[in-house]
Amino acid sequence: MTERDMDLTAEQIDIKNRFLADRGEWSDAWETVLRIDPDFVAASLTMLQVPWEKNHLSPKFKELCYLSWNAAATHANVDGTRRHIRRAIALGATEQEIVEVLELASTLGIHTMNIGVPLLVEVLEERGRTAPAPLTTHQEALKRQFTETRGYWHDFWNEMLELDPEMFAAYTEFSSVPWRTGVLTPAEKELIYIAYDIAATHLYVPGTKLHIRNALNHGATAEQILEVMEISSVLGLDAIATAVPTMIEEFAAARTDNVKP
Repeated sequence: MTERDMDLTAEQIDIKNRFLADRGEWSDAWETVLRIDPDFVAASLTMLQVPWEKNHLSPKFKELCYLSWNAAATHANVDGTRRHIRRAIALGATEQEIVEVLELASTLGIHTMNIGVPLLVEVLEERGRTAPAPLTTHQEALKRQFTETRGYWHDFWNEMLELDPEMFAAYTEFSSVPWRTGVLTPAEKELIYIAYDIAATHLYVPGTKLHIRNALNHGATAEQILEVMEISSVLGLDAIATAVPTMIEEFAAARTDNVKP
C-alpha cells in the first residue's frame, strides 16, 4: 500500500488493485472517481474486461480494434491512439499492421458520399428526375474493378458511380490499397471496419451491416464480431478520461481562489 492509499477503504483498495492487475494501468482520473464513487469504477472494470475474458480475438488484434476507433476522424483521441499503439507494439504488432489499420480507418470519410449522394438523388427526384442514366463502358469497368479488388458490391455505390465516377474511381483506388498491400486477413480488415463504423461517435448503420456480412463471408465468427462491438462499446468511458482531469484542475483553481486575501 502506498502513502496515497492510506485513506482508502478496503473496498476501494481492492477495486484499485483489481483494476491495476486486469488493465495494467491507473490514472489520476480513476483515482478521483474511485474516491467519489467506487461502485462506478468497479462496474467500469467489469465492462472493460468482458472482451478480455472471452478471448475470441487475439490480444494484439483487440488493441488494433481499439486503435481504429480512437484514431478515426469521428473520435480522434490522441491519448487513446498513443496508448493503444503502445499496447499493440508490446503485443507484437508491426508497423505494417498499425499503418494498415490507420489506412482502413481513413476510409471513414467516404461516408459523406454514401449518405450525401442518395440525399441529392432524393431531391433531384423531387424535381423531376425519373431514372438513373445507363452506365458507360468506363463506369462498368470501374464497377468491375471495385468488385474484384474489394470482393463485394453494394447498392449504395450505384448512385455515386453514376453521378460522380471521378470520385468513385479515386475512392476505389484509395480504399483498395490495404487490400493489395496489407498484411491483415480479409476477415480482420472487415472487423476493423466494424470497430469504427459501430462506435458511438459514428454509428454508421449501412456500413456496419455491410461489413458484418463481409466479415462472416470471409470466415469471421459471430463471437468475434460481438467482441469487436464490446471493444467499441467502452468509448463512452472517455468521458472520464477527458472530463475528470479538467474537474480536478477546476476544483484546485477554486480552492486557490478561495484562499486569496
